[in-house]
Amino acid sequence: MKIFKAEPFYRPSFIERNKVGIDRLFCPEEKPHLGFNRRMFDEDFTRLLSSLNQHNGNSFRIESTDEALTQKLLSNVRTRYSSHSIEKTISQLVEKVARSLVFFGRAYYFLYENTEQDEIHIESFRPEGVIALFGRYIQWVPKRRENHWDRDNEEHPREIRILDASKVMRFDMPKAIKKLLSIQNKTLYTLDKHRFENVGFPPTATYENPNPINHFDFSSWNDTQERALYRATRSTGWNGRKYDSTKRSDFFDCHRLIRFRRNQLLLRDSILEQLSHELSKIGKRYNADFSVSISGTDKLPSITHLNELETKLEREEVGFIEVTDYCFKR
Repeated sequence: MKIFKAEPFYRPSFIERNKVGIDRLFCPEEKPHLGFNRRMFDEDFTRLLSSLNQHNGNSFRIESTDEALTQKLLSNVRTRYSSHSIEKTISQLVEKVARSLVFFGRAYYFLYENTEQDEIHIESFRPEGVIALFGRYIQWVPKRRENHWDRDNEEHPREIRILDASKVMRFDMPKAIKKLLSIQNKTLYTLDKHRFENVGFPPTATYENPNPINHFDFSSWNDTQERALYRATRSTGWNGRKYDSTKRSDFFDCHRLIRFRRNQLLLRDSILEQLSHELSKIGKRYNADFSVSISGTDKLPSITHLNELETKLEREEVGFIEVTDYCFKR
């Protein structure tokens, strides 16, 4: 086993790991493939700022003690696309962090420095095997084999990498939302697991009885699954992408939509608050007095206004169109 100070380990696709014994303790097996409902929910819930480019004007308020350093840090964040504005960088970063939080419960970024060329970049790394211990970050890297097409394969020993805490950015899922998702995902897992079991209930045709009578009620099966889905997602407000209103009232849909958006905004605001704290921390490597605060402006929807809409909806002082228009505002 090797123990040393280093940058986070990045696992390319050609790396094979055979986790045995203690490796399974620090690096559990990959999560199983997400089911139909769980995958849809994760996609919908983490779509926090996807339509930001539809707005005119500034959507984020950035207050900093060193604007040049703030621009340098944000300009060197590795996101999905390059060569875009600071606002777009923040938008994509928030959504990328949200996806990691929903899947792993945590998100990590690291500040990479090239002292020779005076360059930096901030890039995410997987939280697998990362342990926070008394303000330090340790990454457990299991034994692995690296395959090469032009030379012999390499066997690498187990590693414990001690990361520079001043370069690590850590994001955590808010406890309230983490609890909601934990409860909901248990039911979504069960629904996804038994989603297609209805095909096994109808009787099988035989030579003696080629047209057996089918007493199975598919409508009742679907209604039962739909009720279970709505009960499971009551706290988060997710509608399961069911937009028809034949079985639900507009009033029901609006309250659900407000609840869903409120949870999204709680996550968005928490990520922005953590981003401000983490950028301030790594910025102190270059300026001891550095601090930055990033928050949403009035161009973005707010929890306060959502609460006001909910109160007005209960009093029948606001229409359904006004509620939906504001909830889908980015």
